[in-house]
Amino acid sequence: MSTVTTTVQDLLGPEADELLGHTCLLPADMLHVPGGDFVDRVWTASDRSPQVLRSIQALYGHGRLAGSGYLSMLPVDQGIEHSAAASFTPNPMYFDPGNICELAIEGGCNAVASTFGVLGSVARKYAHRIPFIVKINHNELLTSPNQFDQVMFGTIDEAWNMGAVAVGATIYFGSDESRRQIVEIADAFAYAHERGMATVLWCYLRNNDFKVGGTDYHASADLTAQANHLGVTIEADIIKQKQPTNNRGYVAMNEHGSFGKYDPNMYDTLCGDHPIDLCRWQVANCYMGRAGLINSGGASGSDDFAQAVRTAVINKRAGGSGLISGRKAFQRPMAEGVQLLNTIQDVFLDDTITVA
Repeated sequence: MSTVTTTVQDLLGPEADELLGHTCLLPADMLHVPGGDFVDRVWTASDRSPQVLRSIQALYGHGRLAGSGYLSMLPVDQGIEHSAAASFTPNPMYFDPGNICELAIEGGCNAVASTFGVLGSVARKYAHRIPFIVKINHNELLTSPNQFDQVMFGTIDEAWNMGAVAVGATIYFGSDESRRQIVEIADAFAYAHERGMATVLWCYLRNNDFKVGGTDYHASADLTAQANHLGVTIEADIIKQKQPTNNRGYVAMNEHGSFGKYDPNMYDTLCGDHPIDLCRWQVANCYMGRAGLINSGGASGSDDFAQAVRTAVINKRAGGSGLISGRKAFQRPMAEGVQLLNTIQDVFLDDTITVA
């Protein structure tokens, strides 16, 4: 048993055997699993241009996970999405964009994802040192009442000019503004591909109707997976999604009226209630893993290392492509942030932790 696996087992605690020994209902041999040859094996069959393939390879080929087929990204767009005060008061050094890039580099990340302002302010110093993912839209929090909307904060050409390898965007699927956002980001992603950049889509759900009978289905496996499927339909190369916490969102919604379509057999024969099965369903809806699924690390708390390792193990064993973890890393001293990012990466570097 490797030292890394021993550390992982300690952090997983009582869940270790359940998470490390599980076998999914949906067989792993149906997936396009990550690996060092992922771009050659999977993406060269697509319509992506040589320039886009080079950008995708740049993401998979940087940092501690280079050549593994897995991704560890640092996202710091929370200054807009969660307000700068709420995000950076715990560690004010990250008001300075240079420190954001330094954390991503020291932490061995594949890429840093942030806003036009953050990355543009230090592009000449850092764009050649770590791949940039420029977030092109945001939900700003100064509108009252707050709306479930994402608005454009820049252009694809600006991202390209600052040396970005990829652009990122969020769509709030299910929101009143979702159809406009789908068209807006589909057009932006098409142009980004023309310019040779890769595309990363935050596929989030936003609709109060997804809260049914006291249960919140915004992170249900079936609804988030459908959001993923819409995301890859507009040719997102990488999907960012919250890891599922429950399932049967379609069932709950249809108890109060007609909503969408689903096959009830999926819950018993393809997607069980185990957390790895739930995440496997998200991977399946990313064209069986042809587009990489990265899960978000979530908010910071008292047991960040244990939560991060748990999330990484579930993602990896489900067939996902890695984690994108921000607040858990930058809302602590830089040395601890680097340690947390490295701990996540160690899960994906450990060959004894396999796809379930």
